[in-house]
Amino acid sequence: MTEPQTPPSTVAAVAIGRNEGERLQRCLTSLVGQVGRVVYVDSGSSDDSVAFARGIGVDVVELDMTRPFTAARARNAGFAALMQDSPRPDLVQFVDGDCAVVDGWIDTARAHLDAHPELGLVTGWRSEIGPEASIYNAMCDMEWHRPAGPIIACGGDMLVRRTAFEAVDGLNPALIAGEDEEFCLRLAAAGWGLERLPEPMTRHDAAMTRFSQWWQRAVRAGHAFAQIGRIHPQHFRPERRRVLFYGVILPLVALAGIIMALAGTVLAGLLLTVAVLTVYELSWLRTTRGLMRDGLPAREAMRHALLLTISKFPNVIGALTYYARLLQRRDMHLIEYK
Repeated sequence: MTEPQTPPSTVAAVAIGRNEGERLQRCLTSLVGQVGRVVYVDSGSSDDSVAFARGIGVDVVELDMTRPFTAARARNAGFAALMQDSPRPDLVQFVDGDCAVVDGWIDTARAHLDAHPELGLVTGWRSEIGPEASIYNAMCDMEWHRPAGPIIACGGDMLVRRTAFEAVDGLNPALIAGEDEEFCLRLAAAGWGLERLPEPMTRHDAAMTRFSQWWQRAVRAGHAFAQIGRIHPQHFRPERRRVLFYGVILPLVALAGIIMALAGTVLAGLLLTVAVLTVYELSWLRTTRGLMRDGLPAREAMRHALLLTISKFPNVIGALTYYARLLQRRDMHLIEYK
């Protein structure tokens, strides 16, 4: 006698965004037909995002903008809207509004979660739509390339088991960045497994063409290093150490050298300043070699490494922004780069 098979889990999706334009249209269109229901959570868009979503049959949640917007708050609101369904979906695909979900990803990820009940979520490979458009897009594309297998944390594109999401009370709405990684840390602490599948998942459109956009994104990353580090001291520890050394200690040593030179101890001051510059150069060379080992051509690796070396300075600004807000007991407002 053949044993009855358990039906595949039901899947719904939550997309979040603000003034994403054509990117959101690609995102929502890619979801319709792959999942049972799509909820789009809008954070005060002034374009036609809401009208478009409703026009293709997507349910819309418009956040109250009198409260600070965060991606975590938006994802939680979308999940809460889905939980009004009867029956409730077993799995929820979270996706940012600037990402299109690859055909077939949902079925592949659902099958894997159904086969592995110990897993709380799975993610896959994200890639950039236009990495050739700018070095900043290319850096994002490089950032998304991570090995498949068990993971500690992932980005905001993920298929999550409903019971796992509920077990840890969702995402932390106070976090303005890195909320997805922090969610993963709590999920793992609660005993759930996390895995990255060797499958294309989403196509991302960073749309970064200006240095100022990249700088703001690095400021936001520094804010996340500090804020999440206060909650989970072990996480982002290497990143915080690098920011402290290259973004604070070395500049202070260089400043001391300049002051010494101006005060009359010229040779010692110049040697100290040159030593600091040499440390930065060695860091740049080490990063360049690492990127070349990862497959980047030499010229491209040098350009990427230069920006990664510089990134410690906006990281410091982001961290200081967090601590200033914390001391003043101010809300943690989003740092946008687009």
